[in-house]
Amino acid sequence: MPAAIVLSSRIRPLRIRPLFAALCLGAAVIAGPAPASARGPEGIADVAEKVIDAVVNISTTQTVDAKGSGESKGGAAPQLPPGSPFEEFFEDFFKNRRGEKGGGPRKTNSLGSGFIIDPAGVVVTNNHVIADSDEINVILNDGTKIKAELVGVDKKTDLAVLKFKPPAGKTLTAVKFGDSDKLRLGEWVIAIGNPFSLGGTVTAGIVSARNRDINSGPYDSYIQTDAAINRGNSGGPLFNLAGEVIGVNTLIISPSGGSIGIGFAVPSKTVVPVVDQLRQFGELRRGWLGVRIQQVTDEIAESLSIKPARGALVAGVDDKGPAKPAGIEPGDVVVKFDGKDIKEPKDLSRIVADTAVGKTVDVVLIRKGKEETKQVTLGRLDDDAKPQPASAKSQPEPEKPVTQKVLGLDLAALSKDLRGRYKIKDSVKGVLVTGVDDGSDAAEKRLSAGDVIVEVAQESVGNAADIKKRIDQLKKDGKKSVLLLVANGSGELRFVALSLQ
Repeated sequence: MPAAIVLSSRIRPLRIRPLFAALCLGAAVIAGPAPASARGPEGIADVAEKVIDAVVNISTTQTVDAKGSGESKGGAAPQLPPGSPFEEFFEDFFKNRRGEKGGGPRKTNSLGSGFIIDPAGVVVTNNHVIADSDEINVILNDGTKIKAELVGVDKKTDLAVLKFKPPAGKTLTAVKFGDSDKLRLGEWVIAIGNPFSLGGTVTAGIVSARNRDINSGPYDSYIQTDAAINRGNSGGPLFNLAGEVIGVNTLIISPSGGSIGIGFAVPSKTVVPVVDQLRQFGELRRGWLGVRIQQVTDEIAESLSIKPARGALVAGVDDKGPAKPAGIEPGDVVVKFDGKDIKEPKDLSRIVADTAVGKTVDVVLIRKGKEETKQVTLGRLDDDAKPQPASAKSQPEPEKPVTQKVLGLDLAALSKDLRGRYKIKDSVKGVLVTGVDDGSDAAEKRLSAGDVIVEVAQESVGNAADIKKRIDQLKKDGKKSVLLLVANGSGELRFVALSLQ
């Protein structure tokens, strides 16, 4: 079974598997005590004792329609031998859970984790822990259960902030955030949470990786750790040995639903600004640049004379966005934003989102091999808008009026008939692709009939002869690849680098 990314707050039946001792025949080895360095740092117990009262369990209740809920909500009954004395009991129990008796709405419960960041009763957890809940309760380490209110959520980073009223006369323990940017690979970390609803559980491990992108969201930059994280740990804190929160435990990768030593935490670098905005506004107010970006591959970097490959390639500019009046154009490669280096597109997305709305910043870009600096005043991102990656949609395959073949592409001049046949807007200018040779580099790069080549090597083209002339010249100049600016029928742009060899 393939490994799955699991939101670790969901509770599943716990499987207990026996551990088998290995027998060595013919020799006996008596191991002495391990050196202190092999047993891990001695400060773990001190840190756990200091912070554990700040870690809470999150209990939620949700009313669902029992009709059609099936096993997806109620869970599957355990497999029991025929005639087992428990068979009838479990059958009745799970039927009732699934609403098969009585019908109508029913309540379901889920458990997760969280941690107190303010003695006034402010708690951070994961959005998926409390999503769609009718009631949220915070359970302190001493068992005290208190109703909590939702302050705000951010679905894109899977974070939520709760507020509850501390019990009279009780002083709450709160924890502080540390700097996740200072984490090193191999550094010891401590996870505390509510795995499988077992309550305050402490596990320890090391930082396995930093800035991990697992394609779960637009701002992925997870801390990966081998500290045991299981279902129910979601929303719990990941501590460094100074007792500072450097991450919020969120996901695990597992083929079985249990920990296999690959867990992910949202780094404090991401958490802190999100929490601050949720506390202040009850919502996220992210910066917006108004561009569509794509990766600068080695081929694209070679075509643009950028060494080494880096930055975020601007594939399109929103007509109503802040980038357009600032003079940013398709084909520009952003290498620095507000003084921060941009190594890849994800860097630009995260930094722009974390920048205050209305702030004017310097954007350093490379245009035709030269660095330029533009000033941009950021707008506000509409978080309800769907991401707009560089499009690579295929179009229907109509009859192909070939006029020229270049680099495995059948090219034709745009006509009124072809515009209608391929549904290409009148505003789109360039040379139409009517066919692509199987096995060509163009096919591998997902060029297809209906695409329109707008520029070749950052120069506009109006017919197939223009393209062939530019290609021939690039080959004479010793170039290994050519950069094409390609539009789909609606005018969305993307860059494609094709090999000239």
